[in-house]
Amino acid sequence: MDNAVIERLEASFNLLAPRGEELVDRFYANLFAKHPEVRAMFPDDMAEQKKKLLASLVLVVQNLRTTEKLADPLKKLGAKHVGFKTQPEHYPIVRDTLVGVMRDMAGSQWNDQLTSDWSGALDFVSSVTLEGHHAEVAKAGRQAAA
Repeated sequence: MDNAVIERLEASFNLLAPRGEELVDRFYANLFAKHPEVRAMFPDDMAEQKKKLLASLVLVVQNLRTTEKLADPLKKLGAKHVGFKTQPEHYPIVRDTLVGVMRDMAGSQWNDQLTSDWSGALDFVSSVTLEGHHAEVAKAGRQAAA
């Protein structure tokens, strides 16, 4: 990721960070409205889940310049999500919903470049997370075969 992209991601996140609770509230409201089939993957009480999502976004943005530090936590997250029945096809849904909410909240301060930047950054996050997902699925398959 080049410096200009990182700077745009950081600046746009800093714009939205003071409204972090609203961001995650709107994200989950939109996700469940557009994709009600995923609601069952989440707890009834979403308070802790919302905190985790916001903390994950902060972690990613804080490590855009040192993405190697994200590998282990993201792979662990992917492995954990197997237990929640998360599938690879859910990741683009999450990306698109999150980018859409960020765009809506930022209003006139958002542009197509930010949509592209955030989509690319979240695709990177998804690819690393899916490495952990696939490793966990393979591990479960080996254990079942043994």
